[in-house]
Amino acid sequence: MEINLIRDTLFWCAVINFGLLIWWFLFFMLAHDWIYRMHSRWFSLSVERFDTVHYAGMALFKIGIFLFNLVPFFALSIAI
Repeated sequence: MEINLIRDTLFWCAVINFGLLIWWFLFFMLAHDWIYRMHSRWFSLSVERFDTVHYAGMALFKIGIFLFNLVPFFALSIAI
């Protein structure tokens, strides 16, 4: 594979993943009560615990985007 193809793929992966992260955040903020009611049918979670789980999930997802998409993208951009 060409390095430019890998770099472009990493860029688009980062764009798509940030789009998913923004969608998750907006959906969580705008439909919080509905999502909580849906999940509380399956799991016994307090609202605080539910918010903590989602906040930690978003943080972990964002760290994954930086670690697996953006860092390799910038490393390849510098190397070219």
